Amino acid sequence: MHIAVLGATGVVGQEILSVLEQRDFPVTTLLPLASARSAGKTVTFRGKEIEVTPAGPDSFTGVDVVLASAGASVSRELAPAIKKSGAILVDNSSAFRMHADVPLVVPEVNPDSLKRHTGVIANPNCVAIILTVAVAPIHRAAGIRRIVVSTYQSASGAGLAAMQELQAQAKDVLDGRAVTPKALPHQIAFNVFSHNAAIGPDGYNGEESKVMAETRKILSDQELAITATCVRVPVLRAHSESINLSLERPLTPERARALLAEAPGVEIVDERDSNRFPMPTIASGRDSVYVGRIRRDLSQPEGYGLDLFVCGDQLRKGAALNAVQIAEALVGVAAR
Repeated sequence: MHIAVLGATGVVGQEILSVLEQRDFPVTTLLPLASARSAGKTVTFRGKEIEVTPAGPDSFTGVDVVLASAGASVSRELAPAIKKSGAILVDNSSAFRMHADVPLVVPEVNPDSLKRHTGVIANPNCVAIILTVAVAPIHRAAGIRRIVVSTYQSASGAGLAAMQELQAQAKDVLDGRAVTPKALPHQIAFNVFSHNAAIGPDGYNGEESKVMAETRKILSDQELAITATCVRVPVLRAHSESINLSLERPLTPERARALLAEAPGVEIVDERDSNRFPMPTIASGRDSVYVGRIRRDLSQPEGYGLDLFVCGDQLRKGAALNAVQIAEALVGVAAR
């Protein structure tokens, strides 16, 4: 396969290269693309240094799949040229996620939607990916009427500059120096704050609105009631989510645990005796979505409410891995 990685020098682009290599994706030729600012840089793939090429409309001749993580404006600009070249675009931005003719895909949840693509496939928001991997088995078994999700989102979701800012600020605070936020609007070290996306007229920020709309699309349930509160926390990698479910049919925590234990992409960490549950330190750098704190919601009629706590690496399953899994499904590579 002739694979282009658009945004190859960014933090997600670098993770895509790592995932392609680790999963032994059948790459015949790799074309790393980025903005003109990255001209002359190189990336490492399978032990070789490959020069980065500035991306443009003429970049995609002979390419089979484009794995893009260069931002919505770049994806919108280059998508027509990518489609014209005959390549399939797997896009990690928000540009096409809610387009009616573009599948929004989490391979463990809705792989059949890939059959409807017309040259563009959207990679969902990282929170929506982690959320739907965890709740889809329950939705299939008992039906979900309502989801209340509160997120604890790491600096990695805001890119490399935010991760570096967290590290620098932590040193500054511990050494007694003043902190000046740059990549993020507020101090991130030793602090939490509402997600830095813009607030809409309904009071929800852009991240929350994405999570709600995309979850409905991924689960093919436009009637699903869902509300989200998204928060930044001083963690480098891996997002966490507190999930409360209201069900259409009763489901015991024991049955939910068994369903999740069998679900692809899920690992159970639910050790009550040792008080060990999903944590960013467990999820960071790993492919699975970790689920624990599986318990009945005592505020709801018996059997109709569940609580979960979930962690997943935003750069892995929340971005790069999901995109590569989509590409694997497209070309018939066996799931790993």
